[in-house]
Amino acid sequence: MIKLAEITNANVWKVCALEPFDNQKDFVAENIQSLAEAYATRNEGNNALPLAVYNDESLIGFVMIGKGTVGDENESDLIKENYCIWRLMIDKKYQGQGFGMQTLDAVMDLIRTFPFGEAEKVWLSYEPENTHARDIYRKYGFIENGEMCENEIIAVYKL
Repeated sequence: MIKLAEITNANVWKVCALEPFDNQKDFVAENIQSLAEAYATRNEGNNALPLAVYNDESLIGFVMIGKGTVGDENESDLIKENYCIWRLMIDKKYQGQGFGMQTLDAVMDLIRTFPFGEAEKVWLSYEPENTHARDIYRKYGFIENGEMCENEIIAVYKL
């Protein structure tokens, strides 16, 4: 069973050691970078929540959600007012076992508790070449809305 857990001194370095396959490394930031971004985002008074992903007792991945602005001058209202699945990665040892979809379920369940206040939508972004992620998100119900976040395609899920 998938569960999301806080990053603590007990698991931080194990989370940082998780990694995708080599051909996926251009599609997701290293977890240590994501943790640094979460720290900086929170220090600026904005919302970021990094979490470890466990299947039963096994650490299998990392996710990070956020809500609202992170201060980019070209942010759309979608970005400013809604939740974002900022990062989602499953370690290469655990890919291909359905954990991506199960992790999305757990993340969406958490977002529906509105930990940073209410919102109508969840958005995420991915590189155009990342067809595997695109397929998973489409299957889940995320719909591309024509917006881009830098060079990444934005897809939206209505809560």
